Amino acid sequence: GDSWRKFATTRAYYAFMWAHPGKKLLFMGQEFAQTGEWNFDTGLDWPLLDHAPHRGMHALVRDLNRLYRAVPALHRRDCEADGFRWIVVDDAAQSVLAWLRFGASGDAPVAAIANFTPVPRERYRVGLPKAGKWREILNSDATTYGGSGYGNFGAVTATTHPAHGLPASCELTLPPLSTILLEFDQD
Repeated sequence: GDSWRKFATTRAYYAFMWAHPGKKLLFMGQEFAQTGEWNFDTGLDWPLLDHAPHRGMHALVRDLNRLYRAVPALHRRDCEADGFRWIVVDDAAQSVLAWLRFGASGDAPVAAIANFTPVPRERYRVGLPKAGKWREILNSDATTYGGSGYGNFGAVTATTHPAHGLPASCELTLPPLSTILLEFDQD
């Protein structure tokens, strides 16, 4: 694909990987989307950070690392089955996946929703475990990362409308080629 799709897809995948259980793996230069294969004789291609798309990728990886440390649901029960639940796993037609991450009792749950097509999805309904406000703590399509800035204006409100086997749900705007993370606002 073109440069926009390459960077958007990479951002969406990195956010997917950080929100999914398991280890987070990047190789030399991937934290800023180095375009050439790493060569130990020449080192990393740091001058790529002079270009906005590469700076955006670097900012995304930085923010993903900060979120991973700060949000218990993303790491506390990483190796326990009860720390993860699929929401949407069968929407191949729209290439959307959604899941929940849970920390310890009292930790706010996190919902991750990935749209792996270049088509924005309006009013996409996902089930959630609780009604109330869910803050958008990450949007891989944010302008800060080089994206279009399409999204949910920082939060959505879930109602007691059941969906996907869960007691609440909300309608989302899913940016193209993106992953968004929503954290339940316990206040």
